[in-house]
Amino acid sequence: MKARDFDKKFNDGEEDIIDDLDLSTTRRVNHEQKRINVDFPAWVVESLDREAARIGVTRQSIIKVWLVERLKAESASKPYIGDAPGGAK
Repeated sequence: MKARDFDKKFNDGEEDIIDDLDLSTTRRVNHEQKRINVDFPAWVVESLDREAARIGVTRQSIIKVWLVERLKAESASKPYIGDAPGGAK
């Protein structure tokens, strides 16, 4: 199918286009996983475990959620230094 035909089909909204897509190669941009190791004092791990158990999630989940929440809050209030010429990344 040519791009203009696909665009017309999409824009008309009368037909489902999902069957015309090759979803086997799709990926979510900026959602690739990368494994890291972080060492915490024992009291931090114990506190994380207690809080994770309290809300019914895993330790890894609570760490991810809290880090993402903090990063979003920080990025909302400050410009990214790496965007500036010569800035750190």
